[in-house]
Amino acid sequence: MLRLGSAERGISVRWRVRPVVVGVAALVVAVVAALVTVSAGRLGIPLAELPTVLAGDGSKIQQWALFTKALPRLTVAAAAGAAFAVAGALFQSVTRNPLGSPDVIGLGSGAAAGAVAAALVWPGVVPVPVGAVVGAVVAVVAVWLGTGRGFAAPHRMVVTGIAVGAMALAFVQLALARGNREDAQEVAIWINGSLLARTWTDAAVVGGALLVLVPLALVLTRALQVVEMGDEAATAVGVRPTTVRTAAVVVGVLATGAAVSVCGPIAFVALTAPQITRRLTRSTGPGVAAAACTGAAVLVVADLIAQYAVPGQQFPVGVVTAALGGVYLAFLLVREWRRSAA
Repeated sequence: MLRLGSAERGISVRWRVRPVVVGVAALVVAVVAALVTVSAGRLGIPLAELPTVLAGDGSKIQQWALFTKALPRLTVAAAAGAAFAVAGALFQSVTRNPLGSPDVIGLGSGAAAGAVAAALVWPGVVPVPVGAVVGAVVAVVAVWLGTGRGFAAPHRMVVTGIAVGAMALAFVQLALARGNREDAQEVAIWINGSLLARTWTDAAVVGGALLVLVPLALVLTRALQVVEMGDEAATAVGVRPTTVRTAAVVVGVLATGAAVSVCGPIAFVALTAPQITRRLTRSTGPGVAAAACTGAAVLVVADLIAQYAVPGQQFPVGVVTAALGGVYLAFLLVREWRRSAA
């Protein structure tokens, strides 16, 4: 426990060593992957020259490669990965289910449908980022209505969310089929999850959202830990489960919408990062801060693989996360099946 101030009037902050170590280790992994990304490729900057370029003394090509091409993309990757992870941690805590991430319960698909509607179906009505947030909100409202009990039925949320996600993806495919070829191709790349040609404006959008949403998520952490014990236990200690769940869902929807609006619905980061964090920290509750660090590391590493795994060929980062996350999802499904069969 860390105490600030005097014994009588000080503020006590509870913290555990293991989550801090896991968070710092994840950030170190993200930084190492970022350095490799900056130094790799035809326009890569040797690490020995990087301090000079950062100071503004490099060549014009190096300045462009670092400040216009590499750093905005890396910043968006780290911030979006953190946003997805925060949303996943909150939803897995609300649903009390490792499968209860925005990917599985339809939020990512809903955000993609909203973005496609803004870009192709009703272009010019609202900006694409706003469309993504609206789509995520519509998806979560549909899940809330479909469970019949709102957010008080965690397992129903997962089943209903799968159905909502399927309908949202059907809408996306219909919009792509009816749109003109150029717009459809551009949107299709975005739907797969792409960090290509990201700008500082994109970084500001998702970074600004994190500055607001992460503190809100941290405030909800203690209440969510109590709610995970059950509604009766939470009510007995003065916590309102419905209010806490609703607040967590709202924060998760906004985090998902912010990330999707700048890089598309990148698959499985929201599913895997919080689970990796929980296993490493061995702690209860959403573990928002450590999950955010892990999510940032996961997406930065995935983007490194997407850019340089195959020489001369770049893939949308969502393809990499889908391939890796699909394996992890299969592992979770098998484990849940074995638990239910036991």
